[in-house]
Amino acid sequence: MTVYNNDERLTEWLAAARQGDEGAAEAIYRRFSPAVFRLAASLLNDADDADEVMQDTLVYALRNLRRFDPSESAFQTWLFTIAISRCRNKRRRKWLATIPLMWFAREEAAQVHKGAQIRSLEDWLAVRGVRRELWAAVQSLSPNLREAVILRYVGGMAYAEIGEAVGCGAKAAESRVRTALAALRRRFAAQGDAEREWLEILESSGR
Repeated sequence: MTVYNNDERLTEWLAAARQGDEGAAEAIYRRFSPAVFRLAASLLNDADDADEVMQDTLVYALRNLRRFDPSESAFQTWLFTIAISRCRNKRRRKWLATIPLMWFAREEAAQVHKGAQIRSLEDWLAVRGVRRELWAAVQSLSPNLREAVILRYVGGMAYAEIGEAVGCGAKAAESRVRTALAALRRRFAAQGDAEREWLEILESSGR
């Protein structure tokens, strides 16, 4: 049997949380909420919606830990699968076209925990040299391609994990990522070296 979760502290937290230990549940929430928020923010392009999905995902997961099987997947992959489903539902309900990440440019005050997570996503992009123009192009991809490329480069997931999270095989996940990158290359083909360089940086961050 393969066990995907070899983090002893996480294993202890999960066991304790299953027994109703609120401290362990809080520790799990603190550890994984930033990653779930970044994923949801990347998929939904809206900080408030992402915060709602993050909270809903963690609350659901902590209430249903008995459904998590460490022999089937890593805990974060399980969380991402839940989050992706909720992001898809929210997009269907809103019936809104994807818009650029305008909340990156907001300067008004935000709640401390929310603001810290927004900055962490912005920092993630900045460290890798990913500009808002490229990120807007990522957001213009079809939902399947956008999910795959975000899970690869924001979530840092292997193709097998992406396939598990979105409900397709590893080969199909790799194909979606490659198709997404090809679409981005075509979009930036007629532009200058700087734009193409941003795409190369994004690709290299997932290797």
